[in-house]
Amino acid sequence: MVSTPAGRAQKVLARAGVGSRRVVEDLISEGRVIINDRVADLGDRIDPATDTVRVDGVQIPLAAGLVYFLLNKPAGYVCSASDPHNDKLAVDLVASETRIFTVGRLDRETEGLLLLTNDGDLAHGLTHPSHGVEKEYLAQVEGDPQPSAIRQLREGVELEDGITAPAKVNRVDLGVLRIAIHEGRNRQVRRMCEAVGHKVLRLVRTRIGPIVDNRLPVGESRPLNFEEIRDLYRAIAKGSSSPTE
Repeated sequence: MVSTPAGRAQKVLARAGVGSRRVVEDLISEGRVIINDRVADLGDRIDPATDTVRVDGVQIPLAAGLVYFLLNKPAGYVCSASDPHNDKLAVDLVASETRIFTVGRLDRETEGLLLLTNDGDLAHGLTHPSHGVEKEYLAQVEGDPQPSAIRQLREGVELEDGITAPAKVNRVDLGVLRIAIHEGRNRQVRRMCEAVGHKVLRLVRTRIGPIVDNRLPVGESRPLNFEEIRDLYRAIAKGSSSPTE
């Protein structure tokens, strides 16, 4: 994200990518911009270092130096900032001059979409189960799950750390399930499938809330654009998880 200096609200929000100054002025005039829990007026000033701004209820990231990346993680990489037992770190696949961390974790053998950022607010919102932001996976499993096993996954299965929340589960092919969950327990999808008698052979995360990218090559990353960042904040605010692609 581009550093956004303090200034008049319409100028700051235009620089942050909300829209043109005319669009932002219309948003302010319609009462859709909130600065620190107060409806903004034309001419109000915003200091990105100290002020919180929401547009249509969605927080707008304004602080200088925030960066956001989407990585298609290969198998064999870990999500720790450092690991003395593994020199394959997911963060090393992202070319960032800023120190970043993964938003949640994928275990070493799980592939697919992973967010990396230095925005702690976004990371907390996406990983806390109270916000209900879904993560979707394709799971190739041993055998072919029958309707009874799929029903168990949908309703919740008993694990050693408690019963899981209801999941969205569909059979998409022989031995392949699409599973969407909003919890973030360790190796949760693998343990859920094993609990109903089907070991996971391969697991790929295909969606994080509204973020989908079927064209990002394995092992490569790209910056998120403003619309994607805004949609992630909207998903946190509304508990929404509908794909944008």
